[in-house]
Amino acid sequence: MPHLKVATYNIHKGFSLFNRRVVLHDLREQLRALNADIVFLQEVQGEHAHHARRHGAYPAEPQHEFLADEFWAHQAYGMNAVYEQGHHGNAILSRFPIVQSRNRDVSAHRFEQRGLLHCEIDVKGQHVHCFCTHFGLFARGRRQQMQTLIEHARSEVPADAALLIAGDFNDWRNELTRGLTESLGVQDVFHFSCGRPARSFPAAFPLLKLDRIYARGFDVMGCDIHGGRRKSDHAALSANLKRR
Repeated sequence: MPHLKVATYNIHKGFSLFNRRVVLHDLREQLRALNADIVFLQEVQGEHAHHARRHGAYPAEPQHEFLADEFWAHQAYGMNAVYEQGHHGNAILSRFPIVQSRNRDVSAHRFEQRGLLHCEIDVKGQHVHCFCTHFGLFARGRRQQMQTLIEHARSEVPADAALLIAGDFNDWRNELTRGLTESLGVQDVFHFSCGRPARSFPAAFPLLKLDRIYARGFDVMGCDIHGGRRKSDHAALSANLKRR
């Protein structure tokens, strides 16, 4: 397996902070500049009935397809939050074939619709299991969602398989890492490389540690935080990994 570069980004449905303007074109250029092999995206708008009419630069296709364009040949989308105007959820973009994908509802209550997108990706003949998630705002719900993730991974992923888990965990107190590490053998790539989780929110002046990249079966060669006040309210995270 070659070295892998992975990235995670909460794109805030393609709008800037406070929803002032559409930033999808800027986001696409930023993602391309990261040059990641696998991208984990949260708050991806799959459909919205009114945005295209209200915003002239708004793309006609779903956001994950617009962002992938010809740069990432393979995409998967997990629809989580459904409402009258449309829906949004998580997405994974990949340069390598996605062998299969499934989306699991991990909503802790009816006020927050959350999902867990699981993709199995064939990287040069070796399968990497990738989980993209966006956990809830309340600690009790996050613990339930973590347990669901653990149970799903234990039942669906071989114990010796390469595993990546990335997304917006809303875990500013870093209460979930220990449980994920002990149960699944994953490591927070920023904690491993820099000694602490990444600060990713708000993007302009990151203070809170909301976003994570966890890996199993990889050595961490480096990782970075990519801010930008004119884009999402979150900073993007990336990591360079080498298969053990």
